[in-house]
Amino acid sequence: MVADLFGTIIVPTGSVHDGQKPAEAAQDVLRGAPDGLPLLRRVALSCVQMRRRKIITHVLATEPMTREDAGRLSYRDPRADVRVLPTMHVVDSLTAGGRQRVLAALQALATGETAYIEGGVVRRSISADLVQG
Repeated sequence: MVADLFGTIIVPTGSVHDGQKPAEAAQDVLRGAPDGLPLLRRVALSCVQMRRRKIITHVLATEPMTREDAGRLSYRDPRADVRVLPTMHVVDSLTAGGRQRVLAALQALATGETAYIEGGVVRRSISADLVQG
């Protein structure tokens, strides 16, 4: 599922506030599922050190959903529409960083692992930098 914001395809995103778990934050990003998003697990964790702060991105996978269930969802930004699109169409539409996160997450979902991305490098295990973030 992606958000279509005026023709720009984006992966639904939101902030994780202090004391909040990533799964709880995900429930705030996509709303409308009767029992909340059927979250499966975290499939990727990305860390990029910016000039003033570290940005940590959690990529969560849901259990399979029907188009009807997905059609009930709304994105936190009311200007965007939630859409279900073919994977390769989405991947081709994303920025380089978004593409890397999505592809690493899809691979991790297929293998049952979690992908860790640090500064653009995909790793199989977590480093101390990600643990401290």
